[in-house]
Amino acid sequence: MTVAYLGLGANLGDARQTLKDAVVCLAQQHTITVLAKSSFYRTAPIDAGGDDYLNLVVKLDTTMPVRHLLALCHTIEHHFGRERPFRNAPRTLDLDILLYGEHAIDEPDLIVPHPRMTERAFVLVPLVEIEPTLIIPQRGRADAFLAAVMDQRIEKLKSPCQCLAPNTAAGSSARSDGAADNAGDNAADNAPKGPCR
Repeated sequence: MTVAYLGLGANLGDARQTLKDAVVCLAQQHTITVLAKSSFYRTAPIDAGGDDYLNLVVKLDTTMPVRHLLALCHTIEHHFGRERPFRNAPRTLDLDILLYGEHAIDEPDLIVPHPRMTERAFVLVPLVEIEPTLIIPQRGRADAFLAAVMDQRIEKLKSPCQCLAPNTAAGSSARSDGAADNAGDNAADNAPKGPCR
């Protein structure tokens, strides 16, 4: 098994639902276990026009070779209507392999670790959220790069779910930390609505 990290983003259509469904598609693969999922973040486009993006990062355990994982990412993107009319065009869904174990890959269509991951708040902030002490191969700790991207606009979104935490008495306030934010999304993600089986 290999631990991999994927960055997901979208700024066309119902971006939040698309991202949730894409995570379901990943989880439905028998060769993938979704270990963690960050909160959703609203971010400004970088080197591109168009509406704000929604982004998140997922941590996977997989037996898929990296090339098969890349092909799966492209298949899921295509399923959700991804088109590439020009570089950095707005998109219904974008999946990037950020890290694949300790591997360093430098090929024309695949570079891992992702070459710009340390320059993007929309990658680093959710990545550090789910793995605070992560080491990026050949680069060092991910959180060491956060200060350099803090001028990029990024906003953590609250979950629409206002569910009470387990064993919370009626009338008590709901939790507002990241665990509560993700609880509602995780429940939705487990619903059998994903088309990628």
